[in-house]
Amino acid sequence: MNPKVLLTSKEIDIILHRLACQLVENHLDFSNTLLIGIQPRGKFLAERIKAIIEKEYNISDIPLGFLDITFFRDDFRRNQKPLEANKTQIDFLVEDKKVVFIDDVLFTGRSIRSALTAIQSFGRPAEVELLVLIDRRFSRHLPIQPDYRGRQVDAFNEESVRVHWSEDGMSDSVYIQQSLSI
Repeated sequence: MNPKVLLTSKEIDIILHRLACQLVENHLDFSNTLLIGIQPRGKFLAERIKAIIEKEYNISDIPLGFLDITFFRDDFRRNQKPLEANKTQIDFLVEDKKVVFIDDVLFTGRSIRSALTAIQSFGRPAEVELLVLIDRRFSRHLPIQPDYRGRQVDAFNEESVRVHWSEDGMSDSVYIQQSLSI
């Protein structure tokens, strides 16, 4: 099956501006809010959201970090191939702060559960919210829902959703395709 385009570059841009606006509505000046991109795929989205907020809403000094969840995953030892860890870059405490996790695709919810465990190493947040570009709503294994979503997608489990970013050498786009493992 050939990949089907879910979002074009223009549609992604519109969605990112909407998500940034929603964050500003709920967090105003971000004086008590931290943005944390979940590595690896949430990094580009988090950077883009922060840039839009800074440019369009003139809000500066928003703390942005990146959280690696590799060794917090419940399937960590179940994979046949060795996992490659990414780098956690959080140079601030999250104690009593509002944390917004940012990831590209919400699928089973297991990555977010892992992020909730991993963030405890940096303090106890007052609140945690979740922003995702794509919400695969019928695929959840855990009762986790996004607070901010770009697009809801109904995809079968044997289908994969792929987000491509220009920062990764591709043009911005989102595709759905049949998984290679089937």
